[in-house]
Amino acid sequence: MSASASSSVRIRPATLADVPLIMELAEATWEPTYRFIISREQIEYMYRVIYTAASLQRQITEQGHTFLLVYVADQACGYASFSAQPEDGLYKLHKIYVLPSHQGQGLGQQLITAVQQAVRAAGGQTLDLNVNRHNPALAFYEHLGFQRHREEDIAIGPYWMNDYVLRKELGVRS
Repeated sequence: MSASASSSVRIRPATLADVPLIMELAEATWEPTYRFIISREQIEYMYRVIYTAASLQRQITEQGHTFLLVYVADQACGYASFSAQPEDGLYKLHKIYVLPSHQGQGLGQQLITAVQQAVRAAGGQTLDLNVNRHNPALAFYEHLGFQRHREEDIAIGPYWMNDYVLRKELGVRS
């Protein structure tokens, strides 16, 4: 990304008022992300479970998820969400999506950097994420220093997510 393009990138925390925007971004990113990995029926089912307004509001207000929105030239282009986990110092990156039209511009890396900074600021030392074992994004996460920690199969309604749990030790900021 050029210096002028990177200077127009802005990341900010989302609020409940941003739920419709998150839903809009999810609608534009969810299907292109998963269409070659899971069935259309599973995509539609999971989308309905995870991305309703009520579900997103619960994630923010009851489950402690923090959402970050990334903008390029005042256009929202993606988001990430993360939360503290019961294990001391452990956080989980739940979601990270960038519009297909803006992928390959370093926005995903900038979102992960912002999540890592927020986790460190909150006293976290470790960041986990789940990624489907067939998702090409696996290479992206490994490039950013995440390592395969374990395999996990998660039932979501009648469907299964066959994931790797990736982990990155954040350590102390120097």
